[in-house]
Amino acid sequence: MSRLTLNRLTRLLRHLWLDADDAQRALGPTGLARLETQVGASERQHSAQICLCIEASLPLRYLWRNVAHGEAIEAVLRDRALTTFGKQRVWDTAHNNGVLIYVSLAEHHIEILADRGLADRVPAHTWQTLVDAASVALRAGQLVEGLEQALAGVHSLLLQHFPASASAANQGHEALPDRPVVR
Repeated sequence: MSRLTLNRLTRLLRHLWLDADDAQRALGPTGLARLETQVGASERQHSAQICLCIEASLPLRYLWRNVAHGEAIEAVLRDRALTTFGKQRVWDTAHNNGVLIYVSLAEHHIEILADRGLADRVPAHTWQTLVDAASVALRAGQLVEGLEQALAGVHSLLLQHFPASASAANQGHEALPDRPVVR
């Protein structure tokens, strides 16, 4: 068996082993509450919406693309993040400025996706810098700290490009929940 095949099978087993309970445990109730509070506090200061999604493992149909078809795992994860962006309706904000922070626990991988209203204003290397910084914490097993760091960076960009007006500070309208999606 080739080393590449062994790596793909190991990946498959890792994903099959992990589930939403593992993601809940990794965050813990305190971490989940901290992240929810940080998202809510951030959204009161700008007109955008932030969605956090922590996924323990990929669905089998995504894994199969890597295992059987040899598609790079990074491309598979990016596609999963894009699918999540749509399913969570991150695109459905008044100013097209929603942001998804997606984490795959099994891969210790983070993606930050911004809707076109924000993506057009922020260069790709800025997003990559945020991802790289948060990835260090994720690989060190510091999930909550890595997400807090990513949130702080996203918050800074949203304040710069979409500050809340005094009369419309999100107008109490929540397009997306503050609570992280854990699955």
